[in-house]
Amino acid sequence: MDVQMKKGLLDVCVLALLRRGDSYGYQIVTELSGIIEISESTLYPILKRLEQAGQLVTYTREHNGRLRRYYRITYSGAQRVDEFARDWREMEKINAFIQGEIRR
Repeated sequence: MDVQMKKGLLDVCVLALLRRGDSYGYQIVTELSGIIEISESTLYPILKRLEQAGQLVTYTREHNGRLRRYYRITYSGAQRVDEFARDWREMEKINAFIQGEIRR
């Protein structure tokens, strides 16, 4: 898969997962790894970039005596997921055209 395409998909996958509920790094990697290849070293720069873009916020909570950083999607992040879904429907039409399933 094209690197830039995968980068965009990873961003939206992380946001879509957070739309289902707040989460932390290891859990995000675990849940997404069955869908798209991702490692913790790939995830944390994505989380930082999404936070800087205002698409998620962070907070800490104690877990087993240690502080754990959690991530929560913002309204802006949810809008990005919605926008991706609309764009994806358009991509499906383009793909159908490329595959010869749609004639002009």
